[in-house]
Amino acid sequence: MSFAPVPEQLAYLTKGFSEIIREEDLRARLTEAAKTGRPLRVKAGFDPTAPDLHLGHTVLLRKMKHFQDLGHTVIFLIGDMTGLIGDPTGRNVTRPPMTRADIIRNAETYKAQVFKILDANKTEIRFNSDWLDKLKFEDMIRLCSKYTVARILERDDFTNRLKDGTPISMHELLYPLAQGYDSVMLACDVELGGTDQKFNLLVGRELQRDYDQPPQIVATTPLLEGTDGVEKMSKSKNNYIGITEPPKIMFRKVMGISDHLMWRYWELLTDLSLPEISALKQREPMGVKMELAGRIVADFHSQADASQALGDFNREVRQGAEPSDIAVVNYGSAGDLRVPQMLHAIELAGTRTDAERLIKAGAVEIDGVRTGIVFHAEPGTYTVRAGKKWKRIIVTA
Repeated sequence: MSFAPVPEQLAYLTKGFSEIIREEDLRARLTEAAKTGRPLRVKAGFDPTAPDLHLGHTVLLRKMKHFQDLGHTVIFLIGDMTGLIGDPTGRNVTRPPMTRADIIRNAETYKAQVFKILDANKTEIRFNSDWLDKLKFEDMIRLCSKYTVARILERDDFTNRLKDGTPISMHELLYPLAQGYDSVMLACDVELGGTDQKFNLLVGRELQRDYDQPPQIVATTPLLEGTDGVEKMSKSKNNYIGITEPPKIMFRKVMGISDHLMWRYWELLTDLSLPEISALKQREPMGVKMELAGRIVADFHSQADASQALGDFNREVRQGAEPSDIAVVNYGSAGDLRVPQMLHAIELAGTRTDAERLIKAGAVEIDGVRTGIVFHAEPGTYTVRAGKKWKRIIVTA
C-alpha cells in the first residue's frame, strides 16, 4: 500500500491536536509504514454512557477520519466493559456504574452515529469486553502488579479527591489499567483522546512496554467548548449541539456561538487546513459562520437539509418572518388571559418576570399585534411571538 509523503501526512494529522507524545515517534512510525506498506493502527475509545453523541465527541472522530483519509486503520473501540466501571476522569465523586442493558442499548446507537463521519468499510468496531470479560482473577492480579498505587494516584482528579477527603472506590483505580490493556490487546500504534484522558493514554504506553510492544503514540485533542463558549460541551450543562438534532436546530445553535469560538469550531470540526481557515478570516464573519453551520448540518444530515436550514434562518431569524413549523399547544378557555403567565406556561419565557420584560420592550405579539399584560381571547387559534420564539395556542370556549 502506498501512502502520501510523510511531511504531508504530518501537516494534515497534527492540525487540531493539543499534544503529541512523541511527534518524532509518529514521524518514525509513518516512515516505517511507508516503507513496509503496513498502515498504522489508530484507536480511540468511547464509553457508551449516553445514547447520543454531540459535537464535542466528534473532535476525536474527525481526527480518526484524518488518519483514515491517509490510508491508516482506525479502531472505534466501544468501552462496554470500562463503561461498567465508570471513568472517573474530571469527576470529584464516584460515578455510579452503568447496567449492562444501558451499555448495550447505547452502544447500538453509537454504531449508527459514528459512520456519519467515519467510512464504515474502513473502520474496525471493537468492544473491550471481548478481552476484559475473559480475564481471570489471576490475570487481574498480574495486570495490577504492573502499575503502582502511587502512580495511579498521580492523576489530578484522584489527588484532588484525596485532599478533599472525597472517597475513591477501588474499582475506579482499575479504570486506567483496563484502558491501557485495551491498547495492548489491539496492538495500537496511536491512541487518541481528549486532554483529560492524557493520564490513561500514557498508562497504555507503559503497559505496552511491559508486554514487549512498541509504546503507542499518544495524541490529545482539546475539549471543545459548548455554545456558551466557556464550559466543556456537555448535555448536563445544556451547552451542546447533538449530532442527531434536527438540521434547523443544529444550524441555529451554531449561529448562536461567538465569532471568536467560531474559529475553534472551524479548526476542530472541519477538514479545512489552517491556511484555508486563515483565509476565511479575511471575510465578513456572518457569512463565514453561516458556511460553518451549513457544513456541520451537511455532515450529519445532508446538503439539502443544510440549504433548507439556511433558508429558514434567513427568513425566520434575519427577516423575522413567521416560521413554517410552529408548535401548537392547547391553552385554557376564552376570556381575559394574563399574558405573562401564558408566556411562561407555553415556554416562551423562562419566568413571569422575563415575560413582563419582553412585553414592556414591545417584543410580544399575538397574531401580529403587540400586546400588553392582558389579552382578551375568543375561542380559536392564535399565533404568539415572544422575541424570536413562536407558539400557536388553541383557546376553547
